[in-house]
Amino acid sequence: VQLVEFGGGMVQTGGSLRLSCTASGFAFRIYDMSWVRQAPGKGPEWVSGINAGGEGTYYADSVKGRFTISRDNVKNTLYLQMNSLTPADTALYYCARGSLRSTGGFPRGQGTQVTVSS
Repeated sequence: VQLVEFGGGMVQTGGSLRLSCTASGFAFRIYDMSWVRQAPGKGPEWVSGINAGGEGTYYADSVKGRFTISRDNVKNTLYLQMNSLTPADTALYYCARGSLRSTGGFPRGQGTQVTVSS
C-alpha cells in the first residue's frame, strides 16, 4: 500500500492550492479516504473525508466552504482543493486510507507541506 501526496507549497493569505494523493497497492475505489493535517507543535487534525463512491463528503468546521475534497477512481487519485487559505492552514497535509471523519485513517502518505504567509 502506498500513498503519495503532491501539490503543497508556499502561498500568501487568500491564495489557493490543490493537493493530490496517488494511491497504489490496494483497491482504491472501495475505500473511504481522508485528509489529515498536522501543524508544528500540534497533534493531527482531521480535515476532510470522502466515501468510496465520491458521493459523500465531509469537512471540519475550520475548512468548510473553503476546501473541496474529490477523487478519481479511475486514476486512483484523491484531491483537496484549498481556497482562501490563511496562516492557520499552515501544516503538513497527509492523505489516509479510511476514516471519513477522524484522524484514524491508515496508512498515511509522507505528507506535503503547505505554508501560508500573512
